Amino acid sequence: MPASASSPSSVPSAVSDPASGFSFSVGQRLTETSSPSDALVDANGGEFLGRTGTISTPHGTIQTPAFIAVGTKATVKAVLPESIADLGAQAVLANAYHLYLQPGPEILDAAGGLGAFMNWSGPTFTDSGGFQVMSLGSGFKKVIDMKNVDTSGPDDAVAPGKERLAHIDDDGVWFKSHLNGDKHRFSPEISMQVQHQIGADIMFAFDELTTLQNSRAYQEESLERTRLWALRCLDEHFSLTASRVGKPYQALFGVIQGAQYEDLRRKACRDLGAMPFDGFGIGGALEKENLGTIVRWCNEELPEDKPRHLLGISEPDDIFTAIENGADTFDCVSPTRVARNSAFYTPYGRFNLSGAKYKKDFGPLQEGCDCYACLNYSRAYIHHLFKAKEMVSATLISIHNERFVVKMVDDARLAIESGDFFEFKAETLGQYYS
Repeated sequence: MPASASSPSSVPSAVSDPASGFSFSVGQRLTETSSPSDALVDANGGEFLGRTGTISTPHGTIQTPAFIAVGTKATVKAVLPESIADLGAQAVLANAYHLYLQPGPEILDAAGGLGAFMNWSGPTFTDSGGFQVMSLGSGFKKVIDMKNVDTSGPDDAVAPGKERLAHIDDDGVWFKSHLNGDKHRFSPEISMQVQHQIGADIMFAFDELTTLQNSRAYQEESLERTRLWALRCLDEHFSLTASRVGKPYQALFGVIQGAQYEDLRRKACRDLGAMPFDGFGIGGALEKENLGTIVRWCNEELPEDKPRHLLGISEPDDIFTAIENGADTFDCVSPTRVARNSAFYTPYGRFNLSGAKYKKDFGPLQEGCDCYACLNYSRAYIHHLFKAKEMVSATLISIHNERFVVKMVDDARLAIESGDFFEFKAETLGQYYS
């Protein structure tokens, strides 16, 4: 794999032909089915951009809005692919960084691609690896701060007591594996090569992740770097698509950065929106309290006829905010991550099953839930499994949590279609956060 390439000087002409097997169509717009009050519009800061739609891929369709289950290492942790299908997930997202390190993209390519490798017949996504290179490389593990804007520190800060494992230049990133310390190189070209070998239906362009702690000057520098990397990703994507004859078409989404700055977000959307991407990912650190505003800024600028994926959210309030401001799909590891610590979702909030009060509670995790765990097992049993450190506790709670989030988003989609989205949102969040 080449470690570098010269920056292209022009935008490529097209990503795919009409027969590629990938397409997106807008269904119903939120403002057409509902009539939000002036007060709601004012509180939102602008017009609601939510909509339903259909993403078509070579491995099936995705009805949007949709929650995409995260299968980081070609598996949704603790859950069989068959169970993910049964609970209603329409697609899964895997991680290019982790699959590059283990087992290696050439293994997935030889297996027939990500879906065949993990026995998942539906649509698949891969991210570019940029998030993990930057977050793990700076010692912050899997979490980027979404709450605190503090640009007083250095732009190359690392977590306390950690060593910087990633070093960025205009050509790409050198990083050390978090597994064994081996040195690796990611560039736009390498990311495209890795993702083409992994074989997902939807890929993301390689971008530089910034945080809310980076200075304004660095955000501007990084935004330009990501713009140039986007062009290089497109060039390599065209070349690989042409050379890998007989492979299903893989759609490429550009990634929008710009942190909390309106002018930078809008500039990124205009720059990448003029490029022939199949869709777009809204990435980077987002202040939670301004999430809806930032998503709306982006979707006011991005082409309306292409899908938009918001990277890394799953809390109910964030999901509704994202949907009403125009996000079509989104993903997050949270449902399975919290499950491994015994946390389970209900319409009345999130609770920890480790509590002693569940020892003799023979009801399901959630009354009325149609998931496999709730139909077959009690809180008392799963509480016992967790206390006994039996792995199946994480499996059962993960199934329930994924079903809870998937169904909530499915119901939000139906509410857009039926015209009662805002009533459904108020009732759902009113109960959950009561």
